[in-house]
Amino acid sequence: MAYYGDSDEDEIWEEETLPDFHEQVLLSNKKPKDGRLYTMFHGTTLEAAQKIIAHGFQQSTDGLLGKGVYVSRDQKKAERYPLGDQRYQVILKLRVNVGKVKKIDHQGHPLRKMWYKEYDTAWVPKWCGIVASGLEEDCVRNPNRIKVIGVVKAPGKSKPHLERMIDNKNKKR
Repeated sequence: MAYYGDSDEDEIWEEETLPDFHEQVLLSNKKPKDGRLYTMFHGTTLEAAQKIIAHGFQQSTDGLLGKGVYVSRDQKKAERYPLGDQRYQVILKLRVNVGKVKKIDHQGHPLRKMWYKEYDTAWVPKWCGIVASGLEEDCVRNPNRIKVIGVVKAPGKSKPHLERMIDNKNKKR
């Protein structure tokens, strides 16, 4: 299993190659296990979704948990983004190798913005008082731990195009 500090992309996705691999959908109120692959979601704009599919995720420079890529196992959380005008909203379905996970479950948590020094993913459980919506959230330090595997929602006729982009990208891996 791939854990904190690794950079070998093959090792991160090794679990997918096992004969008994199946998609892991973990309820948003359950603690993720270190080194496992889970289905998650990310809400963004159509333009950003195309860039993400083509070039991968980029870390946010700052946020509730500091630098990282913000995702959620709760599709409802992803549906809140992008903030503002959602006419061009895209909800991406992801596969995430969480690596070593740190639970951040209260406002004054000492590792709230420093978790990335020892962990791969920060996990905020639902209804713990940190996220205003009360919904589960994860912050993944290394964008290589995230793979786009599908499109849940896209505007107009853009969904088939985005799905082709994903298929082409994943064939190259």
